[in-house]
Amino acid sequence: MEELKKFYKLLYRFRFIVISVPLITVIIAYFIVRNLPDQYVAEGQISTGIVDETQSLASLFDKQESKINREFSNLIEIIKLQKIINLTSYQLIIHDLTTDKPFRELSSEIKDLSDIERRNVLNIFKRKYANREQLNQFNEEDKLLNRILDSMGYGENYVGNNLDVDRLEISDYLSVRFTSEDPELSAFIVNTITNEFITYYTALLKENQTKSVKFLEKLTKMKNDTLQKAVLDLKDYKIKNGVLDISEQSRKLFEIASQYEIKIQEAQTNVISLKQTIQNIDNQFDPNVKKYSEAALIEINRKLSNTKEKLYKVSKLQIESQFDPKYNPVIDSLNQVINQQIFEQSSKYIDNPLNSKINLVARKLNLQVEYDLALNSINSLKSTLASLKAKMTSLVPQEAVIQSLERKIEISTKEYLAILERFNAASLEASLDSKLRQIQEAMPGTQLPSKKMLLIILSGIISTIFCLLIFFIIFYLDDSVTSPRELAQITEIPVLGKINRVNSANLALKEIWSNLHSNPEMQELKKQLRSARYEISREMVPTSDSKGQVLNITSMNDSEGKTLLIACIAYSYVVIRKKILLIDGNFDHPNITENSNTTFYLEDYLKTGNLGSSEFSAGIMVMGNKGEDTSLFEITDEKTVRARFETLRSQFDIILVETPSLETLSKAKEWNLIADKVMGVFEANQTISGTKKQHINYLKSLNSQFIGWVINKVSVDPVNTKNEAAISTNFIE
Repeated sequence: MEELKKFYKLLYRFRFIVISVPLITVIIAYFIVRNLPDQYVAEGQISTGIVDETQSLASLFDKQESKINREFSNLIEIIKLQKIINLTSYQLIIHDLTTDKPFRELSSEIKDLSDIERRNVLNIFKRKYANREQLNQFNEEDKLLNRILDSMGYGENYVGNNLDVDRLEISDYLSVRFTSEDPELSAFIVNTITNEFITYYTALLKENQTKSVKFLEKLTKMKNDTLQKAVLDLKDYKIKNGVLDISEQSRKLFEIASQYEIKIQEAQTNVISLKQTIQNIDNQFDPNVKKYSEAALIEINRKLSNTKEKLYKVSKLQIESQFDPKYNPVIDSLNQVINQQIFEQSSKYIDNPLNSKINLVARKLNLQVEYDLALNSINSLKSTLASLKAKMTSLVPQEAVIQSLERKIEISTKEYLAILERFNAASLEASLDSKLRQIQEAMPGTQLPSKKMLLIILSGIISTIFCLLIFFIIFYLDDSVTSPRELAQITEIPVLGKINRVNSANLALKEIWSNLHSNPEMQELKKQLRSARYEISREMVPTSDSKGQVLNITSMNDSEGKTLLIACIAYSYVVIRKKILLIDGNFDHPNITENSNTTFYLEDYLKTGNLGSSEFSAGIMVMGNKGEDTSLFEITDEKTVRARFETLRSQFDIILVETPSLETLSKAKEWNLIADKVMGVFEANQTISGTKKQHINYLKSLNSQFIGWVINKVSVDPVNTKNEAAISTNFIE
């Protein structure tokens, strides 16, 4: 809250600037905008066909919103191209040069041209428009044309700055608006820009579509040739290697191999069982009987062996032919022959003594035949199985090559179909007409509401805000001390009182206290002096062994108002009937001596100790100095100074000493050694720099000897005046 009050005071002090700057700005703005021409706006609309379902094929999928926005942005930027604006400018200048009612009066640039030169310029503009050429700023001829366009207000900057193109919400339409001082001019520019844009975009689109179709057609043919070549390579490989269907062949070979493995297992099982059965039959014969039967069976065994050899060969052929059924009749016939031979042998020995075991012999013969066939078939089966596995192994590299060729065909097919689809789509788009069309032709523009008053009001508001901003920056950067509270907070030293800046031309101290009807400024000064006197008196407690006390009044800089303040404080004590001695201890600036016309000097008193005949019961006695470049202890030694001041303490109630500023630190220190108390005078509206902080630290080191500040020259008048009030030479009488 305190900061707001301070900022308000700053504004109030400079209230005339805060009021005058916006007022002057408003006046200037009024004279600037009063002659501005009225503005007319014309609008046309373009259908793009981007999101219009009536212009889209049913097979097309919905577009994403981001893609739609990009397409609209591209169209808007194309409308604002320099090429489109140049073509529009050509149309405008050709219109004004060839009609009796031009949109604008011909400029001095054109009027200065002769008729021949004017016709030449017109022909150049027509040629450029026919060839749809842009202006080239590096060409001297084009520079001349550009100057002519600018002189007429048809240049690129004017047209581009007053052209407004945007999408109507989320519709399929673009709005093209132009603002100018002529309603017909606005409509002409909108329609011309729209037509030039549609013509340019359609030509550009058709050109790109034609290039795309040709490129895709060529690419489609290349992909088709690649596909046909891959198919032909696969065909040639299958023919060369005798492969019909590698997968089916592999499956069949695997099934046959599995069957052969089963048959081998069955044959091995049969061999073992038959061998064991034959062994059991042999064990039932007596060795003599066995010898007889074997001798009798020599002939039959020979026949049987021949028949079994034939049966083995036929069985081998059947195995090698993967069990071809055509061999079954031959095998059955040979089995019948073997059975018949065994039966004949058995019938031949029916009356033989060994007839009881002839059935076992026949059974053995049958089993022996079966055993021999099974044993021989194992080798044949294994040989055939090995051959099958070798064929399966030989199919592996063929299958890998065929898979590679088929994969190549698959990839080529996908590429071909994808390119073919794009080619068909591009061909379809190229066959369709452009979707861009002007659905609303611009009519002569309607007048816009006048912005003159708005501009004037805005100028006042902006200038006011600008002034407030400037003063706020000044306020924010200003760290000067303006009030007792700020001084106490920054220095951490108590403030005994404040004295306002006095602006009177003449200041007589008697009149302050004697005139009951003085002005409010003097009345306030009187109150402040009383308050300061009270606070000083509380600190200046007299000791038991002396009557008066010495109060040094110092400051950090010269010209902070010590002289006036010490005189005012001295006279405030006179009012309460105190005997006051006012000593001018500032040898560098003896203002008290100069303004009091005293003949009683400090140097004389310190040397002689003689007060002369200046004794009086009450009032102010002034002790000046001769203004030499000296210090207190340079006049006489410290012991003598102390003795002289003890004498003064016995003669006066209050001894007020104006000491040099703390800038002359050594001189001020000497005075502080003999003083009872020290008081500082601080001029308001100044900052505390690094040097001043050192002075403050010194005053703090005095502890209780330093009683505090009196802040002087506090501004109460809103006007910030830097001129101090003149002090009359008779301010002390």
